[in-house]
Amino acid sequence: MHFPSLPRLSFSAFAVLISLGGATLLFGDNPAIEPAPRNTWMDQHNRLLQVVERTPEAPLIFVGDSITRNWNSRGRDVWKERYADLPAINLGISGDKTENILWRLQHGALEGLSPKAVVVMAGTNNIHRDDAEQIAEGVEAIVDEILERCPDGHILLIGIFPRSSNPRAPERVKIKEVNSTIAGLAAEPRVEFLDIGDLLLNEDGSMDRELFPDSLHPLSEGYVIWANAMAPQLDEWIGQP
Repeated sequence: MHFPSLPRLSFSAFAVLISLGGATLLFGDNPAIEPAPRNTWMDQHNRLLQVVERTPEAPLIFVGDSITRNWNSRGRDVWKERYADLPAINLGISGDKTENILWRLQHGALEGLSPKAVVVMAGTNNIHRDDAEQIAEGVEAIVDEILERCPDGHILLIGIFPRSSNPRAPERVKIKEVNSTIAGLAAEPRVEFLDIGDLLLNEDGSMDRELFPDSLHPLSEGYVIWANAMAPQLDEWIGQP
């Protein structure tokens, strides 16, 4: 069988194509958008599924990592005052990256729910592994998943909280880049973006140690600040308890 001849490439041109192709494969790989479970929390995930099954009428859902999870501890008082009677469901799990949250959303975390509002904060645990673009794509994947699964709900997307005591730390720079990008997700009519980072810092941009003793997780006053900042939008969507 005769095949038509193909254009001949010089070795250097071929090498460039191979190099570019490899780069495409490499840079096209984004772990932040690949749903992934964590063996360490499967029991916790299953317990949350039981909460979801028992509370199908919940109009407000919180989705995130340890900062969200800590509404159950450091933010307990404000949760009890503002959200418990709605009722609200806390789907935060400590240590979760965007891909872990995405996996949970695809495996029952929103099953049977029709919330009016979903509060989302994700990405801080990706900071040391992924670049800003990858993290933003991970957050976007979460938002898209929720929009699809909650067609009548709105999303209040919270900017990643500042971390590190140094205002010029690489983590701070990356977080600003991520937040700047994901703010654009509010172009979707059912999404609003809220960045309260400046409310959690001193005037010079340094971390308030009385608010963030570990430069990452806020104490109870931080949850009061967070709740106050969300109140106008949540009241509009779901009303007051």
